[in-house]
Amino acid sequence: MHLPRLLNSINSLNASTYVLDSGSTDSTLKICADHNIEVIVHPFENHPMQWDIALKSFAIKTPWVIGLDADQIVAPELYRLLEKFKNNNYLNTNGIYFNRKSYFKGSWIKHGGFYPKYLLKMFRYNIGYSDLTEKMDHRFQVPGKTIIWKSGHLIEENLKDNNICFWVEKHNRYSDLLAKEEVLRKNKDLKSSIKANLFGSPNHRTAFFKRIWWQMPPYFRPLIYLIYRLVFRLGILDGKNGVIYHFLQGFWFRLIVDIKIEELSAPGKTNTSYRFLFNFLGLFFLFYSFNILYIGATTKGGIYFPFLDQHLNYIKLWRQFCISTSAQTLKSLGYIVHVNNAGLSIENHSGFRLIYSCLGYGIMSCFAAFVIAYPKTLSSRLIFLSIGLVTIQLLNTLRLVLISIYYKSYHAFNIDHHTVFNSTLYVILLGITYLWLNQQQRKSPGKIHTLLIRYTCRKI
Repeated sequence: MHLPRLLNSINSLNASTYVLDSGSTDSTLKICADHNIEVIVHPFENHPMQWDIALKSFAIKTPWVIGLDADQIVAPELYRLLEKFKNNNYLNTNGIYFNRKSYFKGSWIKHGGFYPKYLLKMFRYNIGYSDLTEKMDHRFQVPGKTIIWKSGHLIEENLKDNNICFWVEKHNRYSDLLAKEEVLRKNKDLKSSIKANLFGSPNHRTAFFKRIWWQMPPYFRPLIYLIYRLVFRLGILDGKNGVIYHFLQGFWFRLIVDIKIEELSAPGKTNTSYRFLFNFLGLFFLFYSFNILYIGATTKGGIYFPFLDQHLNYIKLWRQFCISTSAQTLKSLGYIVHVNNAGLSIENHSGFRLIYSCLGYGIMSCFAAFVIAYPKTLSSRLIFLSIGLVTIQLLNTLRLVLISIYYKSYHAFNIDHHTVFNSTLYVILLGITYLWLNQQQRKSPGKIHTLLIRYTCRKI
């Protein structure tokens, strides 16, 4: 299905072409024979191993080699770069990154961190190699200098993925490989072959973000990754097919991997993590819905409860607290502040009108649900919950103060303050949550010493 597309995109290059087949039962071998392509058959183990076999099995006679998957196509702009390529112009270069454009169900996945996406696909033979420390994602590595062809597009579209059953079955197999890989890394039986470096080559940056991913708590990281792709990397703009892809590949697939990691690490003992996941989602829905319902019940119109509004309206008190603390802060800075029931204003500056959605009950609900549901000691959860909620409130007050002083609707560089607040808050909360999750429980040396003595005495 895919091989003819790829071959048609590179035929005019007149480059020696080789195919490593893993036992195809369709017309792949006939297509290769029709194009005079040398074929070697090797049973499939995993992608990195297959590429390692391919690089070592064929008699490559050129100084450079390009590794392509069957479901990829060399775009015209990349073809022109390859057509003009001369080894003498790249004597100090060992590898070249292509810019991949991924498609799902006919739609280009432009956002969510998928474009630009640089893949090392062209490298000097016997210098570049397949990274065998990866068990699922195959990645070529090369020492020395590399360059990026930003306009050298490689189109990747697996037409079989248009059938969702095929996609699900394929990623279920992939999840087995990825789960086993992470267990090996967790047990220190598998180490990365490349140094993680945020400011290095695309492969170095990928290693950097993977290292962070491995250290994040399971079941929590797929949700964070989905939010990152849809919101921070604008995956929501990829349309229906794009959002489906981000959900399946960014959340569903990663969640399945986390479940399988736990099954491999502690067979038969997955109840704790399942319970955490369901408790977290349930508590978040409960907290968030309660706030929404309470706002409705204390607002005239619809289902209204006067007693709650007049005597137990914590939402109104919360808003008044935000306004008053912001006003006191501004007054201490020397500003002339005028306060009203809905907000405040500053002479010769701006101000704000505080509606209920600006209180931050959404992020507070999510944070509280996660901390309460997470399996740590009660004292640790209560302390961290208090710190987190106070931090959110302080940041919200800071936001209101800054808006009052600097916000101007006609400013050329006006940025939505909701986006700034939420983005800043997410980063800070993720940072302190990461530290909290990785904080080890301290044990009393005295108690351990006593237990060892008692055990020794009993043995004697």
